[in-house]
Amino acid sequence: MPALTDSRGRVLTLRGWNLADKSHRGDTALSAITEKYLRDMRAKGYNTARLLVFWDDLEPRPGQYSQAYLRKVERILDWAEKYDVKVILDAHQDVFGPAFGSRGVPAWATRTDGLPFTPHPDDWFSEYFEPAVQRAFTHLYEDEDLQRAQARMWRVLADRVKDHPAVLGYDPINEPMGELREGEDLATAARRIERDQITPMHNRIADQIRAVDKDGWIFVEPTPIVGEGVPTGLGRIDDPKVVYSPHFYNGTMEAGGDYDPSARWIENYEAAVTQYPETYKVPVVVGEWGPLNNSLPNMNRFYREAMASLGRYSSGWTGWEWCYGGGYCAVDGTGAFRPNKELTAEPYAEAVAGTVRSASYDPAAGVYRLSYDAAGRRGSRVTELSLPPGDWRVTARGGALVLRRDRGRAWVLATPNARITVTATRG
Repeated sequence: MPALTDSRGRVLTLRGWNLADKSHRGDTALSAITEKYLRDMRAKGYNTARLLVFWDDLEPRPGQYSQAYLRKVERILDWAEKYDVKVILDAHQDVFGPAFGSRGVPAWATRTDGLPFTPHPDDWFSEYFEPAVQRAFTHLYEDEDLQRAQARMWRVLADRVKDHPAVLGYDPINEPMGELREGEDLATAARRIERDQITPMHNRIADQIRAVDKDGWIFVEPTPIVGEGVPTGLGRIDDPKVVYSPHFYNGTMEAGGDYDPSARWIENYEAAVTQYPETYKVPVVVGEWGPLNNSLPNMNRFYREAMASLGRYSSGWTGWEWCYGGGYCAVDGTGAFRPNKELTAEPYAEAVAGTVRSASYDPAAGVYRLSYDAAGRRGSRVTELSLPPGDWRVTARGGALVLRRDRGRAWVLATPNARITVTATRG
């Protein structure tokens, strides 16, 4: 897959978590996310946050954008900069928005044609298939005034944060869905919606972001149906800095069930999800992943196999979610990893000044190896490594030296055009 790069041309690897505050809105919006979140993530070796922002908070009334909300977003970006965490801004929606008791698209931008909606409190995802919710997506995609409103919202947000050093890019909409036609199965409907409605939407939003920000990456999502190993119908996004950003969820595990290795879900997902980036030559960053119940018997195997798979084809991932408690939370109330979540904390090369030949980690041996061809004299010469908590020894061969180590990171300086091997060994 093509590489994700930074402003200095270095090859990036993203490892991190989603930051979500769905409970607070209005005056208290984003109040659950504190500086501690960014500090603790970085301390455990993660360099990326996918920050959930809500259109209903940003634009509570048509054309009236909340300056207070934008300042709260900037405050979190400031914390991210302080701890050297890159941020992807995600315009999040669940079940469309507040018109259906959730968050996302404002009620004033929700049109249902009077179709019914019945809540499903024990199975929230099934609410996507309620007629009113499906029709609301159709209007969002097809009504010109709503198209303009959504794109304009993104232009306002990008214009406000475009110069912030923590901002890596923008995710136009979380897990977009749509309206099934009579007689369509879910996979067929998803491919049509992705092709005919979501692709044009991504292009509209990308155009508005580019009007104010020439450098940020655009992280485009298919429907969440790809999580079941269904290739996307998403088409080309006409932008030079596009990242394909699918989610990596399995229905059984989402319901609290265990991982079933015999079902070959990871293998099927990988085969399906790599088709789009291979066709359109874009990098991949998985925007969400992680099961609900991490302590079941097969979960240790799941995390090991998932991490190996993600390492084969992606430029990184942001897990769901960084919080302090149970369920999906990465850590408990004391800040210690929940069961098996520690397996996501591996050594990796955050930024490689050159062309990566190979990168691998053997968790049993505690050895990480990176081989790369260093950039020429005009390129950056410094490669950055992230190391999880613990005692690590870092060596470099082939015309490179370890400049320094500090707080779970190491910096390697290479001779231009040299063939470099860096090894990190757990003590």
